[in-house]
Amino acid sequence: MSNRSTGVGITAVGAYLPERVLPTDALQQRVQRASGIRLPRGLFERMSGIAERRVAGPGEYASTLAVAAADRALRSADLDPLDIDVLLFASASRDLVEPATAHIVQAELGSRAHALDVSNACNSFLNGIDVARSMVLAGRAGRVLVVTGETPTRVMRPRVDSLAQAREAFAGYTFGDAGAAVVVEAVAGRGIFDVDQETLSQHWTVGGIPGGGSRHPRGDEYTYFTGDGHALRGVFEKVGTAILDRVRYRTGLDWSGYARVLVHQVTKPYLDRFVEVTGVPADKLDVTVGDHGNLASATLGVQLARVWESLDSGDRVLFIGLGGGVSAMTMAWEK
Repeated sequence: MSNRSTGVGITAVGAYLPERVLPTDALQQRVQRASGIRLPRGLFERMSGIAERRVAGPGEYASTLAVAAADRALRSADLDPLDIDVLLFASASRDLVEPATAHIVQAELGSRAHALDVSNACNSFLNGIDVARSMVLAGRAGRVLVVTGETPTRVMRPRVDSLAQAREAFAGYTFGDAGAAVVVEAVAGRGIFDVDQETLSQHWTVGGIPGGGSRHPRGDEYTYFTGDGHALRGVFEKVGTAILDRVRYRTGLDWSGYARVLVHQVTKPYLDRFVEVTGVPADKLDVTVGDHGNLASATLGVQLARVWESLDSGDRVLFIGLGGGVSAMTMAWEK
């Protein structure tokens, strides 16, 4: 479904990366030691293209990363937490099953906004921005703070019993931790001018974390990320070009119309395949996966924070989100 409108945009951004660095080689060695099996040297890095990632330390939670990013976003816009009407914690990670992590973030920030969680795997943050935009357009809020705190490194399987299990667990070894935040409010220009999404829920079993819900409320075995990366890549390739064709048709913009194209990044081979299939010029991308890994829903927020100062007023950015479930999402925004 497409929803086109004008006048609501992103006015501030902040991102936070934990200080602790975990090299991919060290991660592989850790898994090998725990598992008692031998893997080819450098296998994880060759397969993923990820050299290292940041990892939340002891006492750092999803809310911790979100609060740090939110503080940076608010400070950059000279805003007080009390200036926020709605706070959305939009993330695949969370501190607790209940209550909503948004309340923990709010308590830490000192805000008094209406607070709630938005969750849709790696598209959570982009969905959160869209929900924020809708609330502003509906007159339900004047200013919305959308935050994410992703700690997916905590769902990495610590040991594997076989190469088959290692393949199922491999997607989890691509993860890195980060926080991101944006302020969404009315703007004088176009702001967010096109949003689209495609959902293929029949593929929900391709990958995920089964534990913590009513199906598997307890048991460590269910708390690790498992999935079929090859199948997931195939689904994304099927939907990826179609949704981009629709965006091009509605907006009349080709790749040259965007200053930046920010896309969710799972591994370097995934990203290379995305460039090959879609034809997006590589110089439009901000490549984060090699040094930070798959940051789940924080990926696009971290990328936006990295390129923010290089964007001029009137520059356009195309966000492309990919998430388990399975969903693809696009958002076109003018600064």
